[in-house]
Amino acid sequence: MGTINTIDKEIAGYLPQLSAVQKQAVLGVIKTFAVEKEEYDRWNDKNFITEMDGRTAELENGSVKGFSWTEVKKRARKSLKTQKMK
Repeated sequence: MGTINTIDKEIAGYLPQLSAVQKQAVLGVIKTFAVEKEEYDRWNDKNFITEMDGRTAELENGSVKGFSWTEVKKRARKSLKTQKMK
């Protein structure tokens, strides 16, 4: 999260140096990135669907062990606790 704030501050630091035309160009680039991100629909991504179908089949046929939501939360808490100790 600290890295994002640093990048935001760095970008904001350059803005006053730009002309109105340059700021418009930057805004266009930002909007393009934002629209690309919004337009991605994983449910129309054949690779994503294939991957999810494969994982579901593995769980259903017992070739891999799944984890309950309780187990996932327990592991996450343990991992966070370990990270805080470092």
